[in-house]
Amino acid sequence: MAVLSYNEILSKCVITYNGEPYEVLSAHIFRMQQRKPVNQTKLRHLVTGKVTEISFHQNETVTEADIEKMQAQYLYTNREESWFAEEGNPKNRFSFPADATHDKIQWLMPNSTVEILTYEEKPITVTIPVKVDLEVKDAPPAVKGNTVSGGNKLAILVTGAKVNVPLFINTGDIIRINTDSGEYVERVEKA
Repeated sequence: MAVLSYNEILSKCVITYNGEPYEVLSAHIFRMQQRKPVNQTKLRHLVTGKVTEISFHQNETVTEADIEKMQAQYLYTNREESWFAEEGNPKNRFSFPADATHDKIQWLMPNSTVEILTYEEKPITVTIPVKVDLEVKDAPPAVKGNTVSGGNKLAILVTGAKVNVPLFINTGDIIRINTDSGEYVERVEKA
């Protein structure tokens, strides 16, 4: 693990602060009048997701976090836990609390491949693709003259997620979803 001085703590960097892994969201080095330079940072805790602001002074150093990536398959969610298995090693199973991963799990079908970030060989967070293709399980029929509200309706996907879609989307269509915003992107032609 590399030791970083205060001016090497830049955005997108992953550091260990107080024994915990943090991702640097933003960093700004500045000097106030006759004082020594300071690096004002915003850090996001990789386990809890909590964002904090920390100032690093010229004499401070931190270590770069030893983060590994692992490919895994999403298995299922049951009793408030989402279960995964390491790809190529199905005996290595682990879980996350469902409330911590709900915003990501709602876009995944069983056996979907995901990326797991590990810290000190323990899984800490799930990374999913930015765009996923899912089938529409239920979409109410379009009613003529219903375009005053912008021409959208609420559709339910096979994973149970609810998305606003255009009126021409029907049950059984495959649509592409942006997992960051949770919005409809486009209809995908069936292969």
